[in-house]
Amino acid sequence: MTILSIQSAVAWGHVGNSAAVFALQRLGHEVVAVDTVQFSNHPGHPVWAGRSHDPAHVAEVLEGLDAGGVLAGCRAALSGYLGQAASGEAMLAAVARVKAADRSAPYLCDPVMGDDGRLYVGPGIPELLAGPAVASADIVTPNRFELELLAGRSVATMADAVAAARRVLARGPKLVVATSLPGADGIVCAAITAEGAWAVETPRLDFPEAVNGAGDLLAALLLDRVLRGAEPPRALAEAVSSTWAVLEATLAAGRRELALVAAQDQLAAPSRRFEAAAVM
Repeated sequence: MTILSIQSAVAWGHVGNSAAVFALQRLGHEVVAVDTVQFSNHPGHPVWAGRSHDPAHVAEVLEGLDAGGVLAGCRAALSGYLGQAASGEAMLAAVARVKAADRSAPYLCDPVMGDDGRLYVGPGIPELLAGPAVASADIVTPNRFELELLAGRSVATMADAVAAARRVLARGPKLVVATSLPGADGIVCAAITAEGAWAVETPRLDFPEAVNGAGDLLAALLLDRVLRGAEPPRALAEAVSSTWAVLEATLAAGRRELALVAAQDQLAAPSRRFEAAAVM
């Protein structure tokens, strides 16, 4: 299956397209990757370089793909870090072309805006994501902070997360997967639809430095499972299990960048499986 993926890229490490493309290809998909930025590495490192691609460049690449019939051949779309708001406008136009060719093609929007109470995107991006991007999406995968921004309310408990997700669902999506929620003993990811809510809790892995890209990897894996026909609880459990396995391998290797290539077998068959439990 061919997937359009529009998000960031780094020369070293695994975030954005530099995580999603390999994971999706390893699982058997063709990926049409359009990069919104090109950085040397994740900006969370002390040293990094690079810049956002000009929105006109992003639009031209997407227009070329459309003219060549490539967008019409895509059966799903994925978006992440945009770089600039105008790139998001081009992204939404491309997603609309994918859906015009196949109404059943799911669009997963990872609304990358910030984390831990801090925005790290440019002007106009939060408004674009909370407005037309969410309205166009079938699946939205915010972290806790992003869910609060999208819903306009705080998220301190699972009940808060479900209520906030359903505010987002009311604007168009069919599924919200909220990540980085606090658990009793670990980290919780929850899948919320209009009909139900399920959660998976995984043990906390204590990295000496923050590891980036787990959310980008989870979004790609979730989309893969949805495309394979998995219902929300199973899609959530399998995507979380594989992501956690890659993180565990990363910690064991003493790395800050995801050990994605070394742990690639975990993408299809994680060695430890976590189950999703109904929460309300």
